Parts: sequence; structure tokens; C-alpha cells
Amino acid sequence: MFGGLLGFVGLSVAAGVLVTAAVTPALALSGMGANNTIKVFNSLPDFLEITPLMEKSTIYAYDSDGTTPVQLAQFYDQNRQEVQWDDISQYFKDAAVAKEDNRFYEHGGVDVIGTTRAVVSNALGQNVQGGSSITQQYVKNTLIQRCVSDSETLEEGEECATAYTTSNGSEGMARKLKEMRYAIGLEKKYSKDEILRGYLNIAHFGGVTYGVESASQYYFGVSAKDASLVQAATIVSMVTNPNSLRIDKPDSETNGAANGYEKTLKARNVTLQAMLAYGKITQEQYDEASKAPVEPNIKPLQTGCETAGGSAYFCDYVINVIRNSPEFGENPTDRLNLLKRGGLDIYTTLNMKAQLSSEQAIHNTVPKTSTVGDIGAAATTIEPGTGRVLAMAQSKDYSNTQTGPNFTTVNYNTTYDYGGSRGFQSGSTYKLFTLVDWLMNGHSVNEVVRGTIRDYTLTGSCPESGGTYKFRNSGNAPGSNLSVMSATARSLNTGFAAMAEQLDLCEIRDVAKSLGMKRADGDELVAYPTSIIGVNEVAPIDVAGSYAAIAAQGKYCTPVAIDRIVGPDGAEIQPPQSTCTQAIPENVANTAAYALKGVMNGGTGAAGNPYDGTQLIGKTGTTDNRLHTWLAGASTSAAVALWVGNVEGKVDLANIRIGNTAGNSARFGIWKQIMTGIDEALPGGAFPAPDPNLTKVVTRSVPNVTGMSVEEATATIEDKGFSVTVSPDPVPSTEGAGLVARTDPAGGTNVNVGTGITIYVSSGNGATIPDVVGETPQEAKQQVEGAGFATKFDKNCEGDDKRVTTQSPGGNTDANKGDTVTIGCG
Repeated sequence: MFGGLLGFVGLSVAAGVLVTAAVTPALALSGMGANNTIKVFNSLPDFLEITPLMEKSTIYAYDSDGTTPVQLAQFYDQNRQEVQWDDISQYFKDAAVAKEDNRFYEHGGVDVIGTTRAVVSNALGQNVQGGSSITQQYVKNTLIQRCVSDSETLEEGEECATAYTTSNGSEGMARKLKEMRYAIGLEKKYSKDEILRGYLNIAHFGGVTYGVESASQYYFGVSAKDASLVQAATIVSMVTNPNSLRIDKPDSETNGAANGYEKTLKARNVTLQAMLAYGKITQEQYDEASKAPVEPNIKPLQTGCETAGGSAYFCDYVINVIRNSPEFGENPTDRLNLLKRGGLDIYTTLNMKAQLSSEQAIHNTVPKTSTVGDIGAAATTIEPGTGRVLAMAQSKDYSNTQTGPNFTTVNYNTTYDYGGSRGFQSGSTYKLFTLVDWLMNGHSVNEVVRGTIRDYTLTGSCPESGGTYKFRNSGNAPGSNLSVMSATARSLNTGFAAMAEQLDLCEIRDVAKSLGMKRADGDELVAYPTSIIGVNEVAPIDVAGSYAAIAAQGKYCTPVAIDRIVGPDGAEIQPPQSTCTQAIPENVANTAAYALKGVMNGGTGAAGNPYDGTQLIGKTGTTDNRLHTWLAGASTSAAVALWVGNVEGKVDLANIRIGNTAGNSARFGIWKQIMTGIDEALPGGAFPAPDPNLTKVVTRSVPNVTGMSVEEATATIEDKGFSVTVSPDPVPSTEGAGLVARTDPAGGTNVNVGTGITIYVSSGNGATIPDVVGETPQEAKQQVEGAGFATKFDKNCEGDDKRVTTQSPGGNTDANKGDTVTIGCG
């Protein structure tokens, strides 16, 4: 009872005297007196800040009901879950006190008898000895935890902890004195129960398992609250030598299943004997418990994104969000250490219905490996108007440890700086940005452009942007004059080249950037002529984000993967937020959506439309030689970008089978299955009506091409957005043979853009018939025959008082010389 009688006031002095007596031989050599020793001890700081314990963090999604959290993965350096006093079985509390410090509730923080033994041992240069009180052990573990927490890597932390626990001689003595002083101060601030709870939460129980809750869950599959006497005594017995007495090594020769975990069994029974000796259990309980075998029920530790199944790539994206976000620390190391040590509950944006739909659609179609090449697929789903990433799936298995063609940790959905690849050419999904820029410059989707196969000279206001290129269409489809609506639905390269002729390539690039598009490798988007048909290498997450912006009426939101974070103390922590901007005007976005609906209804994307009643917009994309294929689109509730293509290599997807179809068509069945599940889980609504000013039919004046060559006239007319037909029959005209005599409709007439214009070619044998109405018959005859034509008069033209009232052909028209002009009089 000596420690208890001293009380808090006298304990420091008594401890100083005790230390002085114990280390007198060492002090004699140093010349330090006893009084000085007491002063040194009392001058040590007695306040120990109890910092939060290192705890595992857990990433969650929400189940299909949207309210039930589902664990995706856990991350930790130390597998610990801190619990409160009432969540710890009384068996743990009694076992710890009986075995480790039976005078715990009597002393003031230092067990004088045990400490004397330890100090003397250290004074003689021996290793650090036991005998520390529970409070002292708690202090020691807290200091070790602080050391590990301050280390940037787990290896550095282990070295620090090892150096601390194996110190001897004067270093060991100094550590023991500091622990004693801290223990005395700790008991002044906290109750015994608070200290015991802290000890049971911080203690090491082998490997990376810390605290009685994680130890109970790991070794026996129960909570600390529900642990039995045998289980609690077994776990507490490990404290003295955690890695030697752990019971998760069945193959161990010294402490394994073959010998019934003999070392742990003996240690456990010592603990039970202590509990019996100090009245914590009855003889009957002891007899029964001591005969029980050690029977672990190991629940394998699950850590890292590999445990997240098909959601592993989304999990990996979340980790990279944390690594890149200053909200979690000053640098990537600090941020990842917070994840592994901070005890965070991270609730993500993942929608399990959308996720499962994406996983199943891809895995049912695209094999993980292929004998013909390294083929892959990835799909990202984003919520319009918020940027929340709802799903992320790909065809490969995720693994940091396993190798083989079916394994990778590269996330094809994301950019390189977020754990992804360096991207894939976007193909015609990039045409969205030319369409938007076209509308932003006041053009109509019903405007007709000259989309013929020819050389196009495109210009830009930024460096390395302009040039001439002969655009062709996929499948060698012929070009023509066509409306922008038709060019979009049919995805004709020549149609978009004709649009870009009237735009600025750098403005098109800037529109892409404003809608969240960027190169996956971090370089600047290129803006040379072929950029408009998708030569930039991009990631599905950014393609989905761009189409989500169209579905959100032009509001672009940066992607976010975390909805909320709860710290170990229950306090909310602000996660990274989406930044939303009105990237393009609403009327432009709504009109672009109007055009993109045509793609999914009769256009190139129609095969991917589930036709379940949900309105969809979309755009297909196919690169040269069909190395990469895309289908990107959206409802008003979700935007999905799907890529299927070559991870590496140059296999023409049209020459292989993926699933039950040609490789370049596999995207349609996958996208349809994804959207079927999404439309059911997240029903979309109707898209807003387009801007009438951007859908109007445009009229223009037919150019006057009389006297031009047929080639020049054709180009002039087509440049104005009209189509041209050349009549095969020459017509009489004053123009030279082979030149344009006239057009129908005639030059100067206002007609709808896209109207067909017929060119009539001059025979070279024509003259203009004079207009003789009102003349006398004699004057008419003289003028008509003088122009090279014959005349024929009606009988009523006889008489000097007659005047010409009709003529056929009419005046001022061209006819072949020698033709007859019939004249009538009145």
C-alpha cells in the first residue's frame, strides 16, 4: 500500500528518493548528490499530451437504398479501432489489472516496488526491465505512438519504436524516469478508468494489430464488448511479447497449431491465475477457462483497394484524390499518412447500382486477357450539375501484388496524375467542342455546310494551330453539303471540317478546356486541324465530365469522389469540393443537346440506346484504324463515357471479336447495359428545348455566277451552303460556249441554305431577243431580224395603225440565232 499512502503530493519526492537510492553507485561516479537527483527528477515535465491514436481509415459507398454504408476498403499502418469504456468487456479490464498492475487502483501512477526493480536493473547496464504500472506502460506506448506518428514512413516508425524499447543503461534509465514523471502527471489529470481505457486501446497485440477491439475482431471474430473470459485472457497475455505470443501463425514450430499454441496457452493461464489470485474470477471459472484450448478464429486483415472488388479502381481514384488534395496535408506523404493513421470514415459518391451495372456490362463483354492483343475497356459515370463520380469500372483486375496480363493498378478511367494512363485518342467524341463553338458563334444546327471531301484550310489564333488537311470520313463515306444536325448524327468528319473552316481552332480548344477536357498526360491540348476529330489523348473521367456539363445546361463541375468525412472524434471534416462554373450559355448547351439527341435516335449511337423511355444525348468516337472506340453520352441524371480499345499495341478492333460482336461495335452493347441499369436507378427527365435562334433555317442569296466556268460557279455556290446540279443540255446564251448561262433559282434570289441550284451551260450560239412590245410591226421586224432571229406575224398585225402587244419568246431572253419570234398585234 506504500504507493497509495504517499498520495499524489508526496509521490514525486518519494520517487526521487527511490531513484537516488537505486542509482547511488552510478551517481557516485558522476559526483552528483542525492539532493540534486531529486531536483533533476522534479524538474522533468509532468504534462504528457495524449494525442489521437493511430487508427485505420475506412472508405464507404452507399448501398442501393442510398442510406446504408457499405465498406469498400480499409487503410492502416496499425489496425486499431478505438472504443469507449462501455464497449470493452469487464474481462479485459480485470485481466489487464490482475496481470499487469494489481495495485493499479491504489498507487498514484508509479508502482514503487516494480519500478525499483527496473531502475536497479538499468543502473547495472542491463536491458530495460518490466515492473512498470499500467499508467507507465500507457505513457510508454503513447510516446512510442508519437514517435511512429511523426515518422514519414512505417519503416522509420518501426526503427524509432525499436530504438525506444530496447534502450538500456543510462538511456534506459532516463526513459524510465521520464515515464515515471509523466505517469504521475497523467494521474492528476485523468481518472483510473480513463487511463485503463486508453491503455487497452493503445496496447500492441502482434503484427499490425493494436487495441483490444481490433485484437478481438482479428483473433476471434468478436467485438471487445462480447469477448469471453478465455478470449480476453488470451489477448491480454500477449502484451508482454506480442509478436512471440500472437496466435495467427499456425505453422509456427514454437507457438503454432501443432502444439496448441503452447507459449500463448501458458501465458494465458498465468493471466487467469492472476485473475483468480486477485479475486477477479472464481475458482470454477478458472478451472473451466484454464482447461480450454487456444482456438483462434482469424479474420484475415483486409487493407487496400484490392479488397474493394469491382470498385477497386474507384477506390484507387479516391486514394489519389487524397494524395493530391491539400485538405489532407501539406504534401502527398502527410496526406497518405493521415489516411493510414487518422481513423477517418470516408463516405464516397459511389452509387452501387450504377457501379454494379457498369462492372457487369464490361465484364460480361470484354475479356480480361486476349490472345490477339492487350484490349481493355473503362467507363466512368458522373452526375450532371454536381461532378459526383457515381461509378468507375474497367475490364482488368486490380492488384498491387499479383502479376499477369489480367492485372494492373493503372486506372484507365483517370488521368496520369490520378493513377491513370497517359490517355487514349478521343475520336469523334471531341466533335462536341466544335459543335458548341459553332453555336456560340451564332450559327444554327440547321445551317448547311459544304462537307465534301477536299482540302480544308483551318486557322487559329494561337501558335501551332492552323494548316491544310484533306479530311475524309469513316468507312470512306462520301461527303456532301449537309446540315450540322445531319453531320452530328452521322459523325461526318468533312461536315465538322466545314464548320471549323468558319471558326477558330484555338477557340474550339478553349471551349474544350472550359468543359473540363484536358490531356491525360498533363500536356496542353493540341489545336492543329485534326484535333477537331479527336487526336488528343484523354481519359474517360474528363469525357464524362464534358457531356455531364451539356446535360446540366452548360454547368461544368470538377469531379469529386467524397461526399463527407468523419474523424475519429465524430467531427465532420470538410472534403475536397467540386468547383462548378457556367462554362457555356444555357441556350448553347440546350441546343447542343438537341443535336446530340439525333446521334442516339437514328444516328451513329442508336445501337447503344436502350430505348427505355429515357431521353439520351450522345456521341460516338472511332480513331484511325479503329484502335480506340468510344460512346459518350448522358441523361439528365447521369453522364457515361465508355472507352474500348488498345491498352497497348495497334489491333484493328474491326478485325477481332469482343463478346458476340465485332470489336469496334462492342461499345454499343456495353453502353446500353450500363444505361439500362442507370436509367432504372437514376431516372432521367426531358432535356430543355433548344434556342429557336440556333435551330432556324437560314436563307441566303444565290450568287450570280453567269459567265463563270462551271467549276468556279460550282465552288462559289457551294461555298454559300447550296448544293449544285449541272444541266446536261447546253442552253442558248450570249455567254461563251461552256460558260454559265444562268442558274435556277436565278442569282440574287433568297432561298433556304442547302437548296439545290441548277447550272445551265451556254451553247455559245445564243443572242438576246429584243423587247419589241409597243413597237409598230415594221419596227419590230427590223429589230428582231437585225438581232439574228426570224419573225412571224399574226394576221391582226396588218395595217399601219397596229402595235405589237405580244411576243414569244419574250424580250430580253436568250435563244439560238435563227429561231423564230412570233409577234402579235392589237
